[in-house]
Amino acid sequence: MKENIIQVKTYAFALQIVKIYKHLCEDKKEFVLSKQLLRSGTSIGANIEEAIGGQSEKDFYAKLTISYKEARETKYWLRLLQDSGYLDEEKAIKVLIDVEEILRVIGSIQKTMQSKNSNP
Repeated sequence: MKENIIQVKTYAFALQIVKIYKHLCEDKKEFVLSKQLLRSGTSIGANIEEAIGGQSEKDFYAKLTISYKEARETKYWLRLLQDSGYLDEEKAIKVLIDVEEILRVIGSIQKTMQSKNSNP
């Protein structure tokens, strides 16, 4: 079975987010922003999984769109945590690069699907 790159990337990303969440709670005693990050950051991969198991192409696209939105939200929380000093710049930049890559891949899949559906 061929490896699904977005599935692999979003799962690895979710693991990073869980580790950041633990760090923020245990070391920084930050519980509000970190919970938002955990929710949105792990939701990206969960929605990719749902998309892959979708019942139709329309269902797949809908879940993919949710993943894209969750990735955008995650980027926001990461930037806020970095700029407020809860997340050190080196770690934040690495994870922000990862979320940008996820956004590019999901966006590319969306564009491919849109062009395929507009060309009969």
